[in-house]
Amino acid sequence: MENNNIGMSKTRKIYFLRLIGRIAVFMLAILVYIFDKNMFDFADGWNFFNGFSLLHLLWMLWMCDMILQLIPIKSHISIGSQKVFESLFKPIKENINHNKLKQYIKDTTATAYKVMWIWLSVTVLISALHLCGAIDTGMMILVATFFYVCDLICVLIWCPFRLIMHNKCCTTCRIFNWDHLMMFLPIVALNSFFSWSLVIFAIVVWLVWELCVIIYPERFWENSNMALRCSECTDKLCTQYCRKLRK
Repeated sequence: MENNNIGMSKTRKIYFLRLIGRIAVFMLAILVYIFDKNMFDFADGWNFFNGFSLLHLLWMLWMCDMILQLIPIKSHISIGSQKVFESLFKPIKENINHNKLKQYIKDTTATAYKVMWIWLSVTVLISALHLCGAIDTGMMILVATFFYVCDLICVLIWCPFRLIMHNKCCTTCRIFNWDHLMMFLPIVALNSFFSWSLVIFAIVVWLVWELCVIIYPERFWENSNMALRCSECTDKLCTQYCRKLRK
């Protein structure tokens, strides 16, 4: 018999609070753009070092978010993001089928890079609009902040990339820690300390992730890592989990 009274998990609640926080940041950025657009000048060239503003706090927030992706934290961070770390790896008791593991990694990597090509196209389009003057510096920062919000919408509500990736949830997602790279690539056209510092650090996070896929593929497959299975899930972030676990 199904139990329809299962409450929202603590992790999902925390992620919804983060989503609300990100929406607040986005709304604040819009207000700054409307009433004090010049504040965005700090994102041009080396203006980053010419003073301090609320948007410097946004830069620090984004840098801290990326640093957290490089540290094994067991509480309040999704296993989907943390599965690169040995401390969160739960190997299956039986022998791993390495042929199937290899095929799984090959297939998911192929679909992952389809997403990458799509996003590079988005980056080229946004960069071209900026370079031709259709989008100013402030609007470029708003674009990145909008993607900052969309990141958690993908985790908590609906993710368009699942249509390409065919992963069942974020826990098993091949590109979970690509989020910051996808957020910041479109602002690379600003060609400033602000944009390049974020993009370069996002590339570092992405490289760590991709190297772990190559070196430790068993951590990314639910048939080799028990921590990724629905039966072991403690995050319960996805919108599908209730249907599976109530049976």
